[in-house]
Amino acid sequence: MTDTLRSRTAALRDTLERQFQTHTGQLIELTAYSREPNHGGHDPDTLRALMETARQGIADSAGALRRMSEGTYGRCESCGSEIPVARLEIRPSARYCVPCQARQRG
Repeated sequence: MTDTLRSRTAALRDTLERQFQTHTGQLIELTAYSREPNHGGHDPDTLRALMETARQGIADSAGALRRMSEGTYGRCESCGSEIPVARLEIRPSARYCVPCQARQRG
């Protein structure tokens, strides 16, 4: 872990914890809507998509927090190189560097 990443880890952890809480709250709210007759004003397909997005956000945040505790946070899961701090500040749950992320999508 680079010195820059080490100095930013506390702030990134706070961000990830907030994201985890936000997505968890969203999923709880959306789950409640799914049980209502009018689905909280959402059509069922939109509600399912929103719930899946919240679930993915929970998984992404939890995974990044786990990597922090394991000491692997900030390393690309594909090539092992350092993920730039600027990328982690934009996407704290990033698992890949930009070139490897592009290959994952390709």
